[in-house]
Amino acid sequence: MSIDDKDKKIIEELKKDSRTSIRDISKITGIRPSTVHQRINKLKTSNTIEKFTIKLNNKLIGENFIVFMFVSTEEDLDEALFKDKHIKEVFGITGEYDLLFKLKFKNVEEFNDFVLEFRKKTGVKKTITMVGTITLKEEI
Repeated sequence: MSIDDKDKKIIEELKKDSRTSIRDISKITGIRPSTVHQRINKLKTSNTIEKFTIKLNNKLIGENFIVFMFVSTEEDLDEALFKDKHIKEVFGITGEYDLLFKLKFKNVEEFNDFVLEFRKKTGVKKTITMVGTITLKEEI
């Protein structure tokens, strides 16, 4: 499916606030409400829009300790590992390490408990971690 300028305008408004009404998106973009509705449905059906979600305040929900972990593996990791509540994003990467994890914790103690257990997992060869000190931009 190709995305044209109208789709891009609609997507930009939904990225700002996925609760924006079709009527408001129509007013902002200058696209008729029925067209906005049809295009959102088309974007959902084609999986261009995978889901509508929310952005939480990390500090208020107790996930203000953010860690990036590079992981080198010896074999494929167990899929169950990725279900851990602290693991927010995982990317396959090139270079010395195989994976990049974005993790969120309440504090350094919670992170320490996690990392000690994580390093024992089958397939994990080595890790290196970096702690985020300030969030300058974060999107979902």
